[in-house]
Amino acid sequence: MFLRNDHGLDTGGGSVAIPYAANPAPAAKSRFADFDFTPDLGSRIGSATWFRGAATCVALCGLTFLISPGFENPIYGSVPAALHGADREAAKAQAIAPLSQGAKSGRHMAATALVAPLSDTPERPEINTTAKLASGGTLMGALQRAGVGGGDADRVVDLLGGAITLADIPAGTPLDITLGRRENKSQPRPLKEVEFRARFDLSVKVVRNNGELALIQTPIAIDNTPLRIQGAFGPSLYRSARAAGAPAKAVEAYIRSVNTRMPVGRIGSGCKFDIIVEQARAETGEVRMGNLLYAGVAGCSNQMQLVRMEVDGRDSWFDGAGRGARTGMMAMPAAGRISSGFGMRRHPILGYARMHKGLDVAAPWGAPVYAATDGVVVIAGRSSGYGNFIKLNHAGGYGTGYGHLSRIFVRPGQRVRKGQQIGAVGSTGMSTGPHLHYELYRNGVAVNPRSVSFSVVQQLGGNDLAVLRSRLGRLMAVPVGGSRNDDEE
Repeated sequence: MFLRNDHGLDTGGGSVAIPYAANPAPAAKSRFADFDFTPDLGSRIGSATWFRGAATCVALCGLTFLISPGFENPIYGSVPAALHGADREAAKAQAIAPLSQGAKSGRHMAATALVAPLSDTPERPEINTTAKLASGGTLMGALQRAGVGGGDADRVVDLLGGAITLADIPAGTPLDITLGRRENKSQPRPLKEVEFRARFDLSVKVVRNNGELALIQTPIAIDNTPLRIQGAFGPSLYRSARAAGAPAKAVEAYIRSVNTRMPVGRIGSGCKFDIIVEQARAETGEVRMGNLLYAGVAGCSNQMQLVRMEVDGRDSWFDGAGRGARTGMMAMPAAGRISSGFGMRRHPILGYARMHKGLDVAAPWGAPVYAATDGVVVIAGRSSGYGNFIKLNHAGGYGTGYGHLSRIFVRPGQRVRKGQQIGAVGSTGMSTGPHLHYELYRNGVAVNPRSVSFSVVQQLGGNDLAVLRSRLGRLMAVPVGGSRNDDEE
């Protein structure tokens, strides 16, 4: 291998020669490595380097002075004359300057020979606007706020009043209004057209033809179809039904109706809910949900079918057998007529007037006696003039007593449910014949049992029962997720 040294000579030891390119720059840099052309005049004062730097600075200042034009001879420049009048306004319109200094940037351009000033601002030939009927407001007020003149507004109200009931137009209804061209600015724009949805099934439009306003009514086809939704009971019935697509108000109504027969919490998790809701679908695409028609529970032992039906002017829920919901706080303890009321009376055995603390219900010997509502048995046995006597404690500080019984079917400490048989009618104690002596206590004091309403179960019959069963049959034919018409009779 051959290598070339700094003098360009080859040395032995290999077969390759590397050429040497002469470069004087590295040599000069290495020779003047410590030379500083711009030394710091604040350090090493008095040294040779410092004097050399001072000399360099003086030389540069002198050179600058020599090439300068001098201080006595001014340099003349071209200064434009100040603008006045129209030229100044034109320059301001095209200048970029603060608005506070009078600039007009972005506002308008100055007039030129190609632009002629207008004597008046032109108006659009027509204006399209939208107004909403305010809550508690009138159609007249909405039209006038939108710019409709008094005469046109009166005419529109007269035309619509003869076709629809203006008070039935729901608040928030949007009014699409078109105003036409006016002859001068001192007059309101003439009404060209106004259109809005007067009812779910009707759209109305008032248009101007040949200078006169005319009413056009457009009926909207409505498909009245009940919606049926089914699903499994989950940890939360409300969430399960909402997740299945049932409207919130329908779910709330479903829970209320089912609760009249059985607390929702007692319905097993394996049950399924069955909900049918009124639904109206317009041909324009809008959907409006109505009342709950059917509330059912299926797929378990707690099955029920409840149908909403109007009887005697009010809506009630009935099962398939025509039984309505039980109403009232307490059930009647025995079937019979009330033979003696609450208050002062002449005792039939003692012969003098004394307070009668309850109601006497005349009933045959051995007739069942029921618990008026859920409670706990406190007394079940013989009690002086009451004969065989039962006393129950209930929630809310209430209590009930049942006297002159022939038989007792409960024991102290036992819990009983509303409507459960607890004894039988008799004539034990101070009694002149078989009957039930019934008392009601509030916070331990006997009060008139009539002050608390007795529960009643409404039972349909005849034509009403036939109508109910027919309606139930039609509702059960509605497919899940689909619908069929459920026309009212």
